[in-house]
Amino acid sequence: MQSDATPAKTPARTAAAASAQAPGRTPEPDGGGSGESLRRVAVASFIGTAIEFYDFYIYGTAAALVLNQAFFPTLDPVNATLASFSTYAVAFAARPLGSVVFGHFGDRVGRKSVLVASLLMMGLSTALVGLLPGYGTLGIWAPLLLIALRFLQGIGLGGEWGGAALLAVEHAPRKRRGLYAAFPQLGPSVGFFAATGVFWLLSSVLDDAAFRSWGWRVPFLLSFLLVGVGLFVRLRISETPVFAKVMDAQEASKVPTLDVFRRYPRELLLGAGGMIVAYGLFYTATTYCLSYATGTLGVSRNTMLGLSLVACLFLAAGTWLAATRSDGAGRRKLILTGCGLAAVWGPALFPLLDTEQPVLIALGIGGALFCMGVVYGPMGAYLPELFGTTVRYSGASLAYNLGGVLGGAVSPLVATRLQSAFGSASVGWYVSAMAVISLVCVLALPETRERELA
Repeated sequence: MQSDATPAKTPARTAAAASAQAPGRTPEPDGGGSGESLRRVAVASFIGTAIEFYDFYIYGTAAALVLNQAFFPTLDPVNATLASFSTYAVAFAARPLGSVVFGHFGDRVGRKSVLVASLLMMGLSTALVGLLPGYGTLGIWAPLLLIALRFLQGIGLGGEWGGAALLAVEHAPRKRRGLYAAFPQLGPSVGFFAATGVFWLLSSVLDDAAFRSWGWRVPFLLSFLLVGVGLFVRLRISETPVFAKVMDAQEASKVPTLDVFRRYPRELLLGAGGMIVAYGLFYTATTYCLSYATGTLGVSRNTMLGLSLVACLFLAAGTWLAATRSDGAGRRKLILTGCGLAAVWGPALFPLLDTEQPVLIALGIGGALFCMGVVYGPMGAYLPELFGTTVRYSGASLAYNLGGVLGGAVSPLVATRLQSAFGSASVGWYVSAMAVISLVCVLALPETRERELA
């Protein structure tokens, strides 16, 4: 295996660099740290992904409920919804670019400083959506500026998850990497719960006119506060010990992204394929199902938001259970289990929704999110463990976000078209197809829990 590192100053350092490029083959010390520092790292990695998914999901909720009328009032309902979901997809398309940019500096400069920059770009872009005038004020400039902000948000998001996961994994002892990686993986559950809770509260206290006029903007404006909290936490953490050793030995990759494609193309593509079902389940069961139930089935907005809050508990349970058990049972085994469960649950999802019974709707969405959590939980440790230290930020981020483009960006769009043309049952089979694709990809990858990090 070729080395991507710059020449070290001594033969000993050269030998260390060579061994670092073969994760799982040559034992190398992991990170680890004091109990206090590990707790601080766990909080810092968790809060970033929680803000990430809060930011992303408030947009998804707004896209499902109100943005079609606020920014695309001249289109018919179906095309307005598609246009709204298309702006939603813009950030997914930008995320791989963010992975390249932030991954480059994360692998060359350090994890901590890049995480601060990604948080600022992500959070401020989201907050500014809350200040953006609608189509009635700016005309065509309103949706164009919305797309620009979504693109910038996607750039920031592209660097967020990889850095947060590495922060946890590279600080943690080897036998507890799954446990510590569970904290950034819980971010979606908490971010989803917070975003849905804010929208539910606003929908409960405001009439429909007020909600559509200004109420939907409040969750976006709260991002200003969340960014401040995130910065306070992240500025207090230290660089990961694993990456600090790379910097001390002057072994950083010159062009990490190129080295990922050159040395880890299989891990990159299969890792991205493994993420497809996690993204597809999440955004089908949340964003699309919210739009479908309120728009097609006529379920009230407040009811659906309340049921989404209940379903979020299923996501958190699946994530924590699978992530923490992955240190003993193995990451790959649990991810494959989640893919298999998703393949079975997909065809059951929409029949449960179509009953229009709240308990069955909550069961349908909650079951889908539990399957997603079982896949997603172990990925916090699994994707970073697939790549060597000198390219880990770039490799893990790219795999994660390419999976997002294939699974998350297109899911609401494909689901809208499928339902319109073939009925709701076809969307369930689409979910199953994504699960099978991810299952095949993960089958082609190795187990990683025993690998030592360089």
